[in-house]
Amino acid sequence: MMMEHVIPKETRAEILRRIRAAEKEHSVKILYAVESGSRAWGFASQNSDFDVRFIYAHPKDWYVAVDLEDKRDVIEYEIVDEIDINGWDVRKALRLFSKSNPSFVEWLQSPIVYVDDGHFAEQARSLLSRGYSVEKGIYHYRSMAKTNYRGYLQAEIVPLKKYFYVLRPLLSVRWLEEYREPPPIEFDRLRKLVPDGSELDREITALLKRKQASTEKELVPAIKALNDYVESEIERLSNLDLDKAMLRPDMSDLNELFHSVLGVA
Repeated sequence: MMMEHVIPKETRAEILRRIRAAEKEHSVKILYAVESGSRAWGFASQNSDFDVRFIYAHPKDWYVAVDLEDKRDVIEYEIVDEIDINGWDVRKALRLFSKSNPSFVEWLQSPIVYVDDGHFAEQARSLLSRGYSVEKGIYHYRSMAKTNYRGYLQAEIVPLKKYFYVLRPLLSVRWLEEYREPPPIEFDRLRKLVPDGSELDREITALLKRKQASTEKELVPAIKALNDYVESEIERLSNLDLDKAMLRPDMSDLNELFHSVLGVA
């Protein structure tokens, strides 16, 4: 059973307070703010951080500058009270979007939204169908799965949460292969690719229940059925020949979105 996408009322209020404080401190407008990470994915532990990510815009004159490339295009804060909050300037976000940046694409699909101006994210999502590179997505999730598996899950005792940091990207690749569209970020949707009642399905269910009741640093004995699945998938994906040259959004579409955000005719 997956955990519901619920943020405690007091925590949500504090997150919104910090978002508005960031707007005032940096003289920006926050267009879109979401939860990313394990709470959005659906397998948070009891003490998981709140990973808040946002896209912001400066007044249009900020972008008309000889030294634009030297200006800072991120806003970052230290983690306080388990709230990790930072954001990207809209120009940076759209430039990364043109390269099918996986973080930005996932933010667009987060089920937990704190701020939405009703325009930016909706328009960005509309560009996914003709601008997202399936091949780049496969390359990214394959690399993520391989790195986490080799770095954390080959010992006798392993971090419980790292199983999800391998299973989620592997199932994301399966989604990309089957549907040729960006995978959902919610793990419960991805795991529908796993046959009901299979040994893998049973092991995932048991692991989810334990993760919900655990802390972030919980250690468990390595789970053979999961390791066998992961190893077979990584081996299969290692033989994929990916053409990373592929499709990217028409820059005129991204410029049009950028201009609309800034109110430039």
